[in-house]
Amino acid sequence: MASDRPGQGSATRQDKANPDAPERVQKLLARAGVGSRREIEGWMEAGRLTVNGQPVSPGQKATAQDRFELDGKRLDVSGAAEVLRRVLIYNKPEGEVTTRKDPEGRPTVFDRLPRLKDHRWLSIGRLDINTTGLVLFTTDGELANRLMHPSSEIDREYAVRIFGEVDEAMIERLLEGVLLEDGMAKFTDITPAGGRGMNQWFHVTLMEGRKREVRRLWESQGVKVSRLKRVRYGPIFLPSRLTVGKWEELDQKAVDLLSRTVGLEPVEIPAKTPGEQAAHDRRRRKAPSRPGKKPGANKWQVADSTPEKPRAQRRSPGRK
Repeated sequence: MASDRPGQGSATRQDKANPDAPERVQKLLARAGVGSRREIEGWMEAGRLTVNGQPVSPGQKATAQDRFELDGKRLDVSGAAEVLRRVLIYNKPEGEVTTRKDPEGRPTVFDRLPRLKDHRWLSIGRLDINTTGLVLFTTDGELANRLMHPSSEIDREYAVRIFGEVDEAMIERLLEGVLLEDGMAKFTDITPAGGRGMNQWFHVTLMEGRKREVRRLWESQGVKVSRLKRVRYGPIFLPSRLTVGKWEELDQKAVDLLSRTVGLEPVEIPAKTPGEQAAHDRRRRKAPSRPGKKPGANKWQVADSTPEKPRAQRRSPGRK
């Protein structure tokens, strides 16, 4: 895929960071894998995060040699010395929340993920409890931040079933923009995907990840979303082999693609431990296959039970 963004070389090494160079606290901690920038900024605002015993102030800089504590417990920031960039894709079922811990005791998307020794998984965006489909996780806070930040203009695609009458005028309004309680919002693409009468399927794309944005946009037009599933995040599709509640780690090529999409230099994925490799092989052997399909074909594409494939998948290769 052609691109004029930086970082087009192949991944041959782990990028090293200078641990003595001061940088913004949220950036340093995100690179260390202790949380996403948004999550860390929330800790700072709540007064939960300290550096060398003092509350962190907005814009404050620090180094990996400083002492960081969250709620009085010391944080391990040794991971800030190098970039560890692993990425998982997960097929979220209904009933799970996209938070690390839920005060109501509901299951979370993190419950099923593999455990890490010195890092932790960060979710890239959220899905509400009733929305299913693709969720990305990474160990790299900078990658997570760039993929979520509006300035990166990363599009998300959803398969949505609408209960109610949908006409061309409504679609035009949703494409031109609708004023919601938190500002203007719109879909960048709407494609009919089957159904008739009061139950129709569409594939919709938008460039933001505001809370319940897809549902609120449709509800602003007097119709109801009866089913919602994310099928793509940027260049990554939800593969048909990934059943509900299962996860899979992206390979080097796919992680490099994500990195370049947001202008990051690719870094080499660390080799799997023997235990991780054995678990990976078991999942691959159990993955369902479709008749007539060669193993590995269309690796990151979608062909699931929703009425039609995402519109982006029907575009010619090499197009964004």
